[in-house]
Amino acid sequence: MIEGILETALYAADLDAAEAFYGGILGLEKVRRAGTRHVFFRCGPGILLIFNPAETIKPPPADSLPVPPHGSMGPGHICFRMTGDAIDLIREKLNKAGIAIESDFRWPNGARSIYFRDPAGNSLECAEPRLWNIE
Repeated sequence: MIEGILETALYAADLDAAEAFYGGILGLEKVRRAGTRHVFFRCGPGILLIFNPAETIKPPPADSLPVPPHGSMGPGHICFRMTGDAIDLIREKLNKAGIAIESDFRWPNGARSIYFRDPAGNSLECAEPRLWNIE
């Protein structure tokens, strides 16, 4: 039976900008970086994978792990689980960094979400877990 999501991936051609954004602005712990191919971050109990789509579409070298080529075109989406107080703090941090908040609202069940973009154009959301009736 599926227990949850272990990792999720977004795609960004500029890994330096992605690393500065996710590590520096959002404060995620970097787990590993492999040149221009990927940078991985710890996100709660899971891992956020940021891949360069130009690199991950290539077949893996014969001497590497047998991970199939993959990639995505266009912006993706991820929602970070946060308390209301943490959403206030991250909103303030984003504002200080000059990152526009595209939307800040309450869902019909009362859960709050904010939306913004990373440097690659991916749509990021921070929401209270009660959005999905999760405590």
